[in-house]
Amino acid sequence: MRTLTVELGDRSYPIWVGAGALSQVADRGLIPDNAVIVTDSRVAAQVLDRFLAVTSLHEPRLFTFPTGEQHKTLDTVADLLTCLLEFRLSRDDHLIALGGGVVGDVTGFAAACYMRGINFVQIPTTLLAQVDSSVGGKTGVNHPLGKNMIGAFHQPIAVACDFDLLDTLSEREYLSGIAEIIKYGLIRDVDFFVWLEANMGALRERDRGALEFAVARSCEIKAAIVAEDERESGVRAHLNLGHTFAHALETAGDYFRWLHGEAVAIGMVLAAELSAANGDLDSATVQRISSLIDAAGLPCLPPDDLDPDTLWTLMSLDKKVQAGKRRFITLERIGRARVMEVTSKRMITNLFETARDRAPAHT
Repeated sequence: MRTLTVELGDRSYPIWVGAGALSQVADRGLIPDNAVIVTDSRVAAQVLDRFLAVTSLHEPRLFTFPTGEQHKTLDTVADLLTCLLEFRLSRDDHLIALGGGVVGDVTGFAAACYMRGINFVQIPTTLLAQVDSSVGGKTGVNHPLGKNMIGAFHQPIAVACDFDLLDTLSEREYLSGIAEIIKYGLIRDVDFFVWLEANMGALRERDRGALEFAVARSCEIKAAIVAEDERESGVRAHLNLGHTFAHALETAGDYFRWLHGEAVAIGMVLAAELSAANGDLDSATVQRISSLIDAAGLPCLPPDDLDPDTLWTLMSLDKKVQAGKRRFITLERIGRARVMEVTSKRMITNLFETARDRAPAHT
C-alpha cells in the first residue's frame, strides 16, 4: 500500500492506495462512532457489511439514496441535510462517503453546506472515483440543464482507495474508470501513456500490480495539480480533457445512457480531433490515442443518432465558458494540455465526421 499527500498547507490530507487502505482510515480514528455513512442502495447491499466489519461501528448512522447519476440532485442533498439535522450533527462530526463518484459528490456538497462546512472522508468504491472524483475537493450535483453546475470546493480529510472494494464492479463500470487513467497520461505524463499502451491488458484483467501503479500515478498527478491550483483558476482546468464533450453527452442522455468514463472516452477522442484541426496533433497521434481508448474496451465515437447541434447548445452551459466563448481542453502533444477557445459551431460539429472516418475498425 502507498501513501500520497495532497499538499494544501493546514488542509493537507493523505490518500492511501492499495489493499488494506480502509483499515488505515479506521485505525487512525477517522471514522468515529458518531459519523454518518452516506452511500447508495447498491453499495449498501454489496459493501456496507465489509466496511462495518473493518470499522467496528456498532450502531452506524446511515443515509442511503438510490443508485445512479440521475439521483445526483439538489433533492438528494436536501434529504441528506434533513437527515443530518435529525441526527443533530455538530460541527465536529464527520460524514463518510462510501461509494462511487455520485456518492462522493453528494456527500462532499452536503458537508460543505451543513453548518457551513464539516469534515468528510472519501472511501471510493469504483475505479473512476479512486483515480479522479474522490481527490481534489470538487463537490456538487447535476441539473437538467447541465452537469455539475451547482456545487462547492470542499476538501476531504482523507481518501482511502482500497482495491478490495473494487471486486463488486461490473466489467463496464471498471473500464469506465480506465478512461480517467488514460486522461492523466494525455495531459501530464507521456511516459505513463506509454506504460498504459504496454500494460493495458494487465490493467483490464485487474492485475493488482498494474492496478496499484496506475491508481497511484493517477492520484499523484491529480494531487500535484490540485496543490498548484485548488480552485481551477489555471492548470487544474486541464483535468477536464474531453469533459466539455462528455458533460454534453451525459446531459443529452439524461445522465443514464452513458457512464461518466464512457462519455469521457468519447470526449477525449473528439478533443484529440480538435487538437488536430488546430494543427497541434498529427493524424498518427490521434489514431494512437483512439487505439489506446479502444484497447481499453471503451467507446471512441458518439452514436449516429446524436445531433451535434444539440451538443453544441449544451456546451454553452459548461463551467469553462467565458464571455460567451466555449473553452475546450486540447493537446499540444501527448503529455501536454492547453485551453482552446472555440466560437465556430462548424469546427466542432465537423469533428464527429472526422472521428468516424478514422475510428478503430472494431470500435
